[in-house]
Amino acid sequence: MAAQHLRIFACLLVALAAIGCTQNPFRANAGMMPVSFAPQAPSVPLAPATVSPLPSYANADPKALETQLTRSRQETQLVQEELSALREQLASTSSQLAQARAVARPAGPPGTFESPGEAGSQPPVPAIDPASMREGMNHLAIPGVTSRLDGSVVRIEIPADKLFEPGTASLLPSGAALLSQTATEVSAVFKGQFIGIEGHTDTEPLQNATWGSPHQLSVARASAVFDFLCGRTTLKAAQLFVVAHGPNHPVVSNATAAGRARNRRIELVVYPEQMAAEPAAQAPDAPAG
Repeated sequence: MAAQHLRIFACLLVALAAIGCTQNPFRANAGMMPVSFAPQAPSVPLAPATVSPLPSYANADPKALETQLTRSRQETQLVQEELSALREQLASTSSQLAQARAVARPAGPPGTFESPGEAGSQPPVPAIDPASMREGMNHLAIPGVTSRLDGSVVRIEIPADKLFEPGTASLLPSGAALLSQTATEVSAVFKGQFIGIEGHTDTEPLQNATWGSPHQLSVARASAVFDFLCGRTTLKAAQLFVVAHGPNHPVVSNATAAGRARNRRIELVVYPEQMAAEPAAQAPDAPAG
């Protein structure tokens, strides 16, 4: 009986080997896809694109739009008026400078200037070369005032805060004293030179309603300095002229309080040309004996 059972078991093993075992866990299933163990990048959901909406005035208040348009027109008109005033000032300044240069126009050998009138009627006035202008600038000693050579001219920079009351063209007592000291130094070093008085402001809105624009304030301040120098110092009106730049020519940025204070200034610009020598006064004729 045992031998018979062994034969039956052996036959079963052969049959299983012939047909294959479908429950074999180590046999690959032909109907299954191979499993991949490679790491996969996590999927990131894309954010929907956002489009900024265009401004729409369909629901805007018509009165508000009209008010804004009126304000824009007023601002445009104000800018145009300031530009017109600036053009007039530049034209006047150019005319004054042309007249000043004509007083000492070149004639004869280089390095000399001849005064207007009949040629040879007066001795030529020597021109001041840049080296002499620099040397003269180095001799200036005025506390609180800086000077620099700008091409052929010397610029003497005086802070407006040391000269005027804030927002006005009224000279401070200390400002008058500073102008007197500056005029004394300039007269001693640059004898008879033409001098431009340039007014500059910063870009801050004016707090004083007296002035309509920064240009008007710069004109008033430069004119106040002109009047003081002519009436209280040895400088002559014939060698001075006034220029107002407003905020158009800052020396530093107006982004800081220190920068704005630096830009509020009066500049005395000393030119290399000199005034013509005044003719000597003739002695009165002696009475006939």
